[in-house]
Order: sequence, then structure tokens, then C-alpha cells
Amino acid sequence: MGMIQRPRGTRDFLPDEMEKRRYYEAALRNVAKTFGFREVATPIFEEAELFTLKSGSNVLEELYVFKDKGNREIALRPEMTAPTIRMFVNEMSSELRPIKVFYFGQCFRYERPQSGRYREFFQFGAELIGSLDAESDAEVIAMASSMIKAFGLKNYRIRIGHIGILKQKVIDAGVPEECVVRVLQKLDKKLYDEARLLLLEMNISEEKIRDIFEFTETVGGVDVLSYVSGKTGDYLRRVSDLLLAMGVENIMIDLGVVRGLDYYTGIVFEVEAPTLGAEKQVCGGGSYTLSELFGGERVFSTGFAVGFDRAIIAAEKEGQVYEKKGVKVYVLPTSKDMQVYASRVVAKLRVANIASDIEIMGRKVSKAMRYAAAIGAEYTVIVGAKEAQQDSVMLRNMVSGEQKVVEVNNLVEEIQ
Repeated sequence: MGMIQRPRGTRDFLPDEMEKRRYYEAALRNVAKTFGFREVATPIFEEAELFTLKSGSNVLEELYVFKDKGNREIALRPEMTAPTIRMFVNEMSSELRPIKVFYFGQCFRYERPQSGRYREFFQFGAELIGSLDAESDAEVIAMASSMIKAFGLKNYRIRIGHIGILKQKVIDAGVPEECVVRVLQKLDKKLYDEARLLLLEMNISEEKIRDIFEFTETVGGVDVLSYVSGKTGDYLRRVSDLLLAMGVENIMIDLGVVRGLDYYTGIVFEVEAPTLGAEKQVCGGGSYTLSELFGGERVFSTGFAVGFDRAIIAAEKEGQVYEKKGVKVYVLPTSKDMQVYASRVVAKLRVANIASDIEIMGRKVSKAMRYAAAIGAEYTVIVGAKEAQQDSVMLRNMVSGEQKVVEVNNLVEEIQ
């Protein structure tokens, strides 16, 4: 029999990689908590309808869908916004607003694996449910910005737009209401040739088409808002003022930001890290309504998701190095007879919450010391017969090379 391989588009994370991932995950959780968001979790599989209702049946091609034993159509979740809003409708709709929640977990998409894109990937995201105003939008964007900073990224930009601006521009040019989404989806992907054909079919003049295309390329500082009149312009100015007050600086206003999904209702934003090249988006979100699709009342929310894997890659491309922690202490009996005594010593260290390991392979002292150095131990504790008679051990600092005899009762203090 051949060796069994892991499924295509998935990964194994070895201890070093896992330690690094947990480190970044903890940094993101910490940011969420400082913004008053609390963690939730939803099932990894849901009824397939939850995702087709939200994104249309064309999403089926990307879903991992299967029939369970009760003949129900089940899907592995491709993202976590729909499950979170379903949870809100089922179990949180009578809670005090706003509801601020975040989540971290695996998602699954049946797509062609490529660099930085996997069939099983991780999403860290947040939703602020129950409020439609500039304050809640600014709060969410500020948190997204702090999260990208928590990865240690220095070189990133936040592009902010409003779904209504381009929508209005397209409607004003004469595109019928029922065709607006199709046009926006082409513009979202910057497929100008396809968009032109669509618009020409609707008898939109070349001049207006050129005007729309130019508008989608309008990006700049807050001054770009002078092109946007009316309520939407005022709203974006308010969000910008609030963000600047919160110290969020890398803001760009992008009048051509469209998320290709129909359920976005207002502000949309993306965070991009130029070091990643073409696939530079590390975070995206906006304000939306979804709850009415799932049988709840209409509630406004603003949320975003961070591409966890991509953000780590971006940080590393900027030259950031994660220092692995390793164990703090390696306990080393000089002979088999000393193993029981050494076990007592390592237990004492562990009770004191000091990460400790013990030699269990019966290696000679010199070999065991080389192993301790290889795993990055800060100290070794050498347990020999002479020291054991005096209830002591030899403590060696692996960085400086200093060593001294320490009583077992003082060992914890000495290491801390």
C-alpha cells in the first residue's frame, strides 16, 4: 500500500508553524477584546440553503455539499458571516444592541488550489450587529486596522468606498434597476471589456461608459469626497473624521470599491498589503443586511474578515521573523538511577507553570545537552548523584554558559 496523503488544497501545521499561528491568533483576539467584541463559534457544517440564500445558487460550484443520512443537503461553511447572522436570528435577536462578536475558524471552498489559496482556509472575522450609522462603521474599520497592525504589518492601505456611489452613478447613466448588480459585479472584478459590452447592449453611450470607468478608478485621500455630493458624501466624510480621531491614518477613499455581493448596503472597505503583489487583499468587509433572508427582522450590520494566512505571508514578506519560544528548562538525569529524582524536579517546575521537558531517551549528558540546545531550552537542570544527596541540582544558563548548584527548593525562584 502507498502512503496516504492529505487531501488536495489542505495543509498540515507542524509544531513550529502552529506556535506561530497561535501567537498571531492571540494577538487578534486581544485586539477584538480591547474593542469590546466577544467570541462566538458556529458549526463547521450548515444546511446548504444558508449559503445559497445569501450568495445565490452559483455559489454551489464552490461549496463542499453532501447529503447526510437523513437526506438533508449539508455544506461545509465557505465563510462565517452567514452562520453568525443565522445564530443571531435563532438565539440573539432579543439581546441588547449593538451585538459585537468575533470568530476564528476553518472555512472550505472547492476551488482550484493556488499560491495562498487553499480549499481549507482560516478566517478571523467580526460582526457588529444592530446599528446603521457612521459610528459603527468607523468602529469596525478601526478594529480591522488594529488587527492588521497586530500582524506587525507596516505597509498597508485601507480603501474605503460606499456601495451607493457607483450604484447611483450606474443608475444615473440609464442602467435598468434589474441589471445594476450584473454591471457592478463586472466592475468589481475590473472586467471593463465585459462591462462595456453589457452597457452597450443597454444602449448606454460610449461617453457615459467612459465616465463610469473613470469614476471607478477615482482613488485618493479624503479630498476625493469633493466629487461625491449629497448624503453619501456627508456619511463618508463623517466616517473619515471618526477614523482620524481614532488614529487610523492609512485611509484612501476609493469610489470604485464594489463588493460583488448583493447584500452589501453601504460602506465597503478593503485592506491591502502591496508586498503580496496581485492578490494583495488581506481584509475586506462592509455594512450589510442578511437577517431577513434567514427569517429574522431586517437588521443592519457591519463586519469584515481577515485572510489569516495571507496576512502572515505579508508580514513575513516585510521581513518580520517570528522567534519561536521552545521550552524554558530541560531536566537532565546523569544516569538511570537519577530518573525518579529528576521526575520530581520537572514536576515541581511544571506546577510552577514553567515550560519544562525531561530527558526520557536515556542519552549521555553531552548528547542530551546538544539536544537541549537544538530545542532552544534557556536552561538545563543537571541531576547527578552528588547534587541529589544535598537536595540540589546543577542549573546551567544555556545562553551565557554559566552554571551553579541550586537547592531544589530555590530552583523555581532562581529560574523565574
